[in-house]
Amino acid sequence: MNSILDKNIIASVSDGSHGDPFSVLGLRTEKVKGKEKLVLRVFRPEAAIVTAKFGKNTQELSRVSDEGLFEHVFGRRKKKFSYRLEIETREGHHFTIIDPYQFESQISDFDLQLWGEGNHHKAYEFMGAHLMEVDGVKGTHFVTTAPSANRVSVIGSFNNWDGRVHRMRKLHDQGLWELFIPHVQTGDLYKFEIKSPMQDPPLKKSDPYAFYSELRPDTASIVCELDGYEWQDQKWVEKRDNTDYTTEPVSIYELHMGSWRRKVGKEPGFLNYRECADQLVPYVKDLGYTHIELLPIAEHPYDPSWGYQITGYFAPTSRFGKPEDFMYFVDKCHEEGIGVIVDWVPAHFAKDEHGLRRFDGTALYEHEDERKGEHKDWGTCIFNFGRTEVQNFLISNAVYWCDKFHIDGLRVDAVASMLYLDYSRDDGEWVPNKYGGRENLEAIDFLRKFNTVVHEHHPGTLTFAEESTSWGGVSRPTETGGLGFDFKWNMGWMNDTLTYIEKDPVYRKYHQDQLTFSLIYAFSERFTLPFSHDEVVHMKQSMLAKMPGDDWQKFANLRLIYTYMYTHPGKNLLFMGSEFGQWAEWDEARSLDWHLLEWDKHKGVQQLIRDLNGVNGEEKALHEVDFDWRGFEWIDISDADNSIISFIRRAKDPDDFLVVVLNFTPTVHYGYKVGVPEAGAYEVLLNSDSEFYGGSNAGDQAAYAEWGEWHGQKASVSVTIPPLAGLILKPKHTQ
Repeated sequence: MNSILDKNIIASVSDGSHGDPFSVLGLRTEKVKGKEKLVLRVFRPEAAIVTAKFGKNTQELSRVSDEGLFEHVFGRRKKKFSYRLEIETREGHHFTIIDPYQFESQISDFDLQLWGEGNHHKAYEFMGAHLMEVDGVKGTHFVTTAPSANRVSVIGSFNNWDGRVHRMRKLHDQGLWELFIPHVQTGDLYKFEIKSPMQDPPLKKSDPYAFYSELRPDTASIVCELDGYEWQDQKWVEKRDNTDYTTEPVSIYELHMGSWRRKVGKEPGFLNYRECADQLVPYVKDLGYTHIELLPIAEHPYDPSWGYQITGYFAPTSRFGKPEDFMYFVDKCHEEGIGVIVDWVPAHFAKDEHGLRRFDGTALYEHEDERKGEHKDWGTCIFNFGRTEVQNFLISNAVYWCDKFHIDGLRVDAVASMLYLDYSRDDGEWVPNKYGGRENLEAIDFLRKFNTVVHEHHPGTLTFAEESTSWGGVSRPTETGGLGFDFKWNMGWMNDTLTYIEKDPVYRKYHQDQLTFSLIYAFSERFTLPFSHDEVVHMKQSMLAKMPGDDWQKFANLRLIYTYMYTHPGKNLLFMGSEFGQWAEWDEARSLDWHLLEWDKHKGVQQLIRDLNGVNGEEKALHEVDFDWRGFEWIDISDADNSIISFIRRAKDPDDFLVVVLNFTPTVHYGYKVGVPEAGAYEVLLNSDSEFYGGSNAGDQAAYAEWGEWHGQKASVSVTIPPLAGLILKPKHTQ
C-alpha cells in the first residue's frame, strides 16, 4: 500500500473530506523522486481490482488505501492519453467506466463572466445537470454553486450515493463546482453532497436547477432532457409577441391543477398534464376565457402549500407527469388560442432540508439575519436579492419558463412582502435599509431587472404583480421609475367590492362609496380585477356562500357582482369553481363539486360567465380603453337610496359605447330613467336577471331613448331595472 502521496492526503481522499479532486485523481503529471512522471489515481470504494485500458495496453493499479484509492506511476510515458477503467468488485462483478477526472472544465469563460456579474439570464443552460458529449464520450455535466463548501460531490443511483466517488472541481473565483460524469443518462437520480465547514455530516441537497424531480415524499433530482418536444405553436407565439394586451380582452381562469377535477376511486386521483389538456382546455375555451392561470406548478414537497413553498424552481411538479407532458399541456392551450400564466414565487422559498435553505452550510440564497431572511407568517426563507447567485437563479428561472415551456405570463406572488422590509413585522423585528427607510432596495432593483429582462427576451409575455399596498408605479415602465409590470392585481377593488356585496341590501345605501371609490384610482395602474383563490379559503366562504339572503338572492347577487366585474375598467380573473357557484370553500385535497351543474341555477351562473366573456371579447368598449378616463364615464352614482349606479364604457372610437346599470337591491324599478349620450333605439346586450341565467326574467329586451338632458347626458332612456341585477345596453346605430 505504498504511495507517493502524503498519508494525510490519502486519508482525506479516503474519508471524503478532500475537496480538490483534480489535484489528486485522474491522470496527472507529478514529481516522483525529483522527476516528472505520469501518475494515474482512481478512487472506487467498491473495487477489488482496477485496471486501466489505453489502446492495446492494460495496466493494473495498486491499492493504496483500504477504502478504495488506487494508483500507478508510469515509468516511461510522458504524454497524457485517454483511458478506460475496468472495475472488478469485491463480489466478482466486472464493468468498464470512463474516468471523469480526465476531462477539462466544460464551462466557458463567457458563462463565468456573466455569472460573476449576476447577469446570466440563461444560467439554467449550464447550471444543474445537462446531457453532453465530450471528446466523443456521452454523459452528464453537473454544475452547482456552493462558495463556502469544502467539498461538493455528485451522488446518485450511478455511484451508490457515495460522496467520495464523484467529487467536483471548484472554480474558486465564482464559487461554482462542476464535473462531467460519463455514462450518466436520462432518468438517473442524483443529488449534491456538500461538505460544509459549518457542520458535519455533509448536506444532501437536491439540485436547485434540476429540470425534473422525484414525486414527494422522495426528493432526488432526475437527469432530464428538455429539447425533444416538437412544439406546434409558432403562429401563436408570433401573434402573442405582436399583441398589445392592454387594449385586448384579457379574461383569466385561475386554477389549481391538482384539484380542478380528480379521477373517481383513485388516490390522490390527479389528472396528469395530458389529461388536463384533454379535459380542461376545451372547458376553458367553451367558457370564452383568454388565459389560464396556474397556481405554482414548480416542484414543492407539501400539497397544502398549494405550490407556494417551492424546492424545485426549474422542475414542473412530477405530481402530474414529466416536463414534456407539461409542454404538451401548454401547446394544446395555444392550439385553442388560450394563453398560459403561471404563479411565480420569488419572494420566499421552503425550508425543507433538501432545498435551498443554508445550501452550502451558510445563508447562500437567503439572509443570515432572520429579521431579513425569514417569513414567520409562512415559515419560509426570504431570498437575498442583493446576491449575484440569487439574481442569476431567479432571473434565469423566469426566462426559463418562457424559453422552455412557452409560458405567456408570470404572476408574481407576494410582491408587497418583497417591497417592504417591515412587512408583517413588529418594531425591532426588521432592519432598515442603508437610508433608514423600510423599502427593500435590493428587491426593488430585482423586480425592475426581472421585468426588463423578461420583456427583452419575450416581448409578448405578460407580468402580473400581486401587490396589495399603495406603492406607486407598479405597472409603469422602469425607465420612468416604475417596477415594469404589465398589470397589477386590484386588491383594493376586490376588498371593497366583497365587503359591500356581503352586506344585506337594506344597508347597502349607507355604503355606496365602497362601490364607487375604486374609480378614484382606477387609472393609476393597469389593473386586473381578481376574485382569486385567496378569497374562497380559510373560512372566507365560497363566492356564492358569501352572498347575503336566501338562495334566490345569493345567486342573483353573485350574477350581479360578476356583471360589475366585467364592466368595471380592468382585466378580469376568476378562480375555478366560482364560475358555476360552488357552495363549499375550495379544498386543495378534493375535486370541485361538478355535480352542482345538474341544477339549473348553477348552470345559469356558468352561462352568465360564458356570455360575459363573449360580450367582453366582442365589445371594444369593455376592453379597448381599460386604463384611461376616456374609456369610462359615470352617469349617476347619487341614487344611494335605491343602491343603483350607472356608467358608460367607451372604445377608442368614443361613439362606440355601452351603458351599464347595476341595481344592488332586490327591488324591481319600472320606468327608471337613465341618462344616455344620445337618443335612439338601445338593445339590452345582457341582463344578469335573465331566465337563461336562473333569474326572474324582469327587465326589457330593448328601449328607446329620447332627447332631453338627464344625469348630465343629452338624452335619457326609461327602462325596467331587474332586482339584484345588471344591464348592459348598446345603441343600435353602432351595430
